[in-house]
Amino acid sequence: MRILLLAVLVLVAPAAALADDTVWELLRGGAQVVLMRHTITTPGVGAAFRQRSIPVGRVLSSPWCRCLETSRLAFGKAEPWTPLSNLFDNRANEAEQLSALREIAGRRPTGGNLVLVTHGSVVQPLTGIQPAPGEMVVLTPDGASRFRVAGRLAP
Repeated sequence: MRILLLAVLVLVAPAAALADDTVWELLRGGAQVVLMRHTITTPGVGAAFRQRSIPVGRVLSSPWCRCLETSRLAFGKAEPWTPLSNLFDNRANEAEQLSALREIAGRRPTGGNLVLVTHGSVVQPLTGIQPAPGEMVVLTPDGASRFRVAGRLAP
């Protein structure tokens, strides 16, 4: 059983690394939208972007929880934007909030990648993915409020 588990890990790990390399290469080209779930406020993600020469244009952030701190530490900037606010216990404006997010996620950014630092409760209804803290979901805008999930990057 241990040998089988080891064999599975050996086969899966290179595939995950290859997928990560593909997503990083896509980001290097710019014009992507990155949804990042806030995390413990450490600058590791920003270092990963700098080390890989990933262009970052605008950084929008939920105005509460650890989102602003995550944005500032990782990317050196943060612009509060209410549509990124937590949906966990406030569903009153969910339709409007998701509509605004679909519109911006479907529009190809210029001047680098657009980074949206938010909460899992926002990423999940938008993409169907519940990210871990610090995880990034990369979207490729297709226009007219449409996008496709290009990949995920673990923290």
